[in-house]
Parts: sequence; C-alpha cells; structure tokens
Amino acid sequence: MVDLKYIGHSAFEIKNGDNAVLIDPLVSVNEKYNWHEEPIKDILLTHAHGDHLGEAIEIAKEKDIEVTAVAELAYYIKEQGAKSKPIGLGAWINYSWGRAVFLPAFHSSSLPDGRYGGNAASILLDVDGVRIYHAGDTCLSSEMKTIKELYAPQIALLPIGGNYTMDVEHAAMAAKWLGVRTVIPMHYGTFPEIQADLEKFTRLISMGNTACQILNPAEIK
Repeated sequence: MVDLKYIGHSAFEIKNGDNAVLIDPLVSVNEKYNWHEEPIKDILLTHAHGDHLGEAIEIAKEKDIEVTAVAELAYYIKEQGAKSKPIGLGAWINYSWGRAVFLPAFHSSSLPDGRYGGNAASILLDVDGVRIYHAGDTCLSSEMKTIKELYAPQIALLPIGGNYTMDVEHAAMAAKWLGVRTVIPMHYGTFPEIQADLEKFTRLISMGNTACQILNPAEIK
C-alpha cells in the first residue's frame, strides 16, 4: 500500500511497505516529522536550490543512502561526503520502493556555493502501480501534455505559490493537461512571496473534474 506524507513546502515522503523515499527534503519546516525513525531508502531532488536540497545531505549521511539528482547536483553532494547517484532526464531508474524517471521542469538551479546546479527537473514516480508526478519548481509547460501521453500520472504534486513557479490558475491548467485524478498543492505559504488562494485553487480544480486534496503538514503522523 502506498502512503504519501506532505512534510511541507515541496517535501514529501512516499512509502511502500518498509521502504520510503524522500523528495526535496526541506524537513526543517516541520518539527513533527521525525525522519530519524522513518525507513528512508532514497532521496530524490528536483533541483539545487536550498528550499529543495533542504537537509538531504545530513539525512543521506546518517542513513547511509544515496541521493539521486542531475549530475551537477549529485557531484556536489558527493563533494560534501554523502552518497549520490548522478542521472540525466528521461530514463527509468529502479529502486526498492518502485521506480522513477526525471523529466523537464522550467526553472533555474544553483548550488549553495553559487555554481551552476544543472537542469531543474520534475519527477514521475511509479510506486506499486500508482504514478505520482512531482512537478518540482516550474512554470506551466506543454511538456505536461507529453507526460500525460507517455506516463499517465494519477496524482500530481503541483506548486501553486506563484512568483517563482506556477500560480493557482496555471497549476489548474497543468492538472488538466496532465489528466490526473488527484492534485495535491505544494510550494505555497512558506514565504511571504508565495502565498496562494486555496479556495480559488480548489474551485478551479473541481471545474476540471479533478479532486483537490489539501494536506496539512501540521497533521502529519
């Protein structure tokens, strides 16, 4: 059974049995999430910005696990003493909890030391037959129509805060283009410049016959 937890910002834990994967683990935003006790086997990163890199290096070192990321970011993580798996976009990668493919996102990416962080990515995960699309930080893109055609995601984790990413209107269009059954909004409310109108987003999503599931990080178990 697939269990999805919204930690906060763009951070999620997806668990399949006794195997869990973290995506963009800015876990410091949620003191209720105790990653030390979770069966985390892998970390996946969409890009290098600090609010997505989060505590990935610390977690990877303590758990002795790999961080999968585009090559430039993966090499940086290795320089910091953690295990990493450098990848490019477009190929399935197998894991103990399922598989994932890194796909395009339209955003910048720089390492903490200012160097180029490689291409920003989105990630499509296939976990026990459930296909989950984590959009990362991105604008609305026609790539999402291709993702629907090739991968048929069922759940989309979409940024809605605007300013750096899609806003609620564009995220609602993204849900339509992706053809998903359920949307979980993310990347909003963490900073003053990424506030979002959740009622408006829910209304726009419902007009497209898609369910909007708002997860409250404060209620994480």
